[in-house]
Amino acid sequence: MLFTTTTQWVALAVALVAGWLFGLASHPGGARWKRRYLTERDAHADTTKRVTELERDNARLAKAAPVSANMTARPAAEPAYRDERPLPGDDRPLREGERPYRDEDRRI
Repeated sequence: MLFTTTTQWVALAVALVAGWLFGLASHPGGARWKRRYLTERDAHADTTKRVTELERDNARLAKAAPVSANMTARPAAEPAYRDERPLPGDDRPLREGERPYRDEDRRI
């Protein structure tokens, strides 16, 4: 079994503390993580500010008068050109001066 005696436990503790001290001594100084932390903090503050603005706008829109269907509905637009000639196979009689629809009449 590992670490069965007091001496082994002390050796483990000394090794862990020595490793921790070695890691601190070999660390480059921390300027990089401080810079990254400040950048992230500023970005988080900007995001929080934007969320607050959006929530305020949402509350303002919720309090505003609801939009009725009459205000948003538009009348159906009439087509610029209406072809009322009968299609092939249609049994409707032709009006005076009207010719039947053919595939050659199709405009693309």
